[in-house]
Amino acid sequence: MTPRATRRTVLLATGAAALAAGCGSDDGDGASPDTPGPDASGGKELASAADVPVGGGTVLKDDRIVVTQPEEGDFRAFSAICTHQNCVVADVSDGSINCTCHGSRFRITDGSVERGPATRPLPGERITVEGNSIRLA
Repeated sequence: MTPRATRRTVLLATGAAALAAGCGSDDGDGASPDTPGPDASGGKELASAADVPVGGGTVLKDDRIVVTQPEEGDFRAFSAICTHQNCVVADVSDGSINCTCHGSRFRITDGSVERGPATRPLPGERITVEGNSIRLA
């Protein structure tokens, strides 16, 4: 006897096929057709290195990224979306990335949780630093 396909089986198969189809790219640069690829010198410019204080950072609310500089010349980037309830973090001060929605704090070195209620670190973002320009990688 052949097992009968349930609605769940059909939806799972359809969803998997849609996900697989959505992962392709026709232009070969790794970007989806409606996402612009990087320009000739890398991805989108986020900030000037001079705008990111040593031992602190800068929240780029429009890009939903926070860029930090734990030590001179060592730049890091993380999602600016708090892992507790998806608020955009407010600022960087006293060596931590701060979400004022519920008081979560994250370390500027690795995005790990310094104080909850968040339990997961901020996801890292890939960046490059070229001269004084910080760009998405």
